[in-house]
Amino acid sequence: MKNKSPITCTRRIEFDAAHRVMEHEGKCKHLHGHRYVLEATFVAKNLDALGRVVDFGVIKQELGGWIDDNWDHTTILFDKDKALGKAISDITGQTIFYLHTNPTAENMAEYIMQQVCPKLFAHLPVECVRVRLNETPNCYAQIEN
Repeated sequence: MKNKSPITCTRRIEFDAAHRVMEHEGKCKHLHGHRYVLEATFVAKNLDALGRVVDFGVIKQELGGWIDDNWDHTTILFDKDKALGKAISDITGQTIFYLHTNPTAENMAEYIMQQVCPKLFAHLPVECVRVRLNETPNCYAQIEN
């Protein structure tokens, strides 16, 4: 008998943010912005009573809410880049989000997968198994559990 593959559900969340990659060898060493597209995929051992992994609205509320509060229309910087962050914040009043690593698409995707989703969804019987973060329409990073 064939094994039944688990059913997953994926929510797409778009946001705008600036970043720069410290010590990058090209243009990305300069502060610039992107229209990011985040796709987060979840799995559950069993579907709920309505036949869902998790309600798409719950993903929007939890993960979309976190994105709105922390990354949307902010500047995302390496925590070693605090001088730039302070200057931006002092001049514009903009929120700065500091990562413990350079804010590459890879590191941002990993942060969502390893730090954000486990905390946001701990109260639910679901697990985030894939995060894909498009930095541009042609470039993305993906991490899977």
